[in-house]
Amino acid sequence: MAAGLVETAADVTAQNTKTDAPKTNARRQPADARPSQAQLAYLRGGLDQAGGKLPLFDARGRQINHQTIRSCIEHGWAEPWFANPLKPDWLVCKLTEAGRELAAGQGAPAGR
Repeated sequence: MAAGLVETAADVTAQNTKTDAPKTNARRQPADARPSQAQLAYLRGGLDQAGGKLPLFDARGRQINHQTIRSCIEHGWAEPWFANPLKPDWLVCKLTEAGRELAAGQGAPAGR
């Protein structure tokens, strides 16, 4: 990554609490929001991990897209867990209860 583009869990948390956040973020958080395939795969990666730790890399060894991670945080399906001092640009997250239910198949709206 280029200098100045390093993002930590604290940066993402601060970004999510800003009052000048774009209106598109608020629109993407309905109670019946459905995850994309990438988001669902990311969330399911935490089901069998201690504390619900979400993966940094996919099954092919590629780093999980930061937008996927940020979107899951915005929807309340994941939350930053801790900052990695050795790799500050890696966003280490864990499942929330809503994310766990969704990933386990319990979060789908009725009738779908």
